[in-house]
Amino acid sequence: MSIQANDVLDAKGLACPMPIVKTKKAIKELDPGQVMEVQATDKGSTADLKAWAESTGHQYLGTVEEDDILKHYVRKASVAEAKEEKKYEKIAELSTLQAKYKEGATITVLDVREPAEFAFGHIPGAVNIPFGELVERFEELDKKKELYIICRTGSRSDLAAQKLTEAGFTNIWNVVPGMSKWDGPLANER
Repeated sequence: MSIQANDVLDAKGLACPMPIVKTKKAIKELDPGQVMEVQATDKGSTADLKAWAESTGHQYLGTVEEDDILKHYVRKASVAEAKEEKKYEKIAELSTLQAKYKEGATITVLDVREPAEFAFGHIPGAVNIPFGELVERFEELDKKKELYIICRTGSRSDLAAQKLTEAGFTNIWNVVPGMSKWDGPLANER
């Protein structure tokens, strides 16, 4: 079966948050109801696009993988379906997390990046639950503990913070700008 799209967006070779950034911009050019094919190679883009579409009212139709290229299909929302994109309001600057880490505070750092990203460098002691697996793995987290959520830039962690809030977590922080600017100690599993 061939899937027909009204527009094709090339996001191959780009890492989070760029597939979402490019999709946000390009989807504005479509008419409501039209479908965009977003071609990406970032494995995390599936969960990212799905969550972004859900948060904005656009419809994530699905993903087809062909020769290591992920073809995501998103239908643009009508005016009635569209939602204003939300941002999680409890933000922790990277410097706050670094200070808590240095003082030995009892916190949980949740890294929502993909396993390969995590393996090549993460905050020592961080828990890795990729964003795409988060809903199925909520029970691994303690709702009573202070939870700092981090990704590469703050985009996936923002969406993760919103999902955790919906699930009843209250003491959570989205860490920005994320691991791309972390200059503290790193652990790796290579």
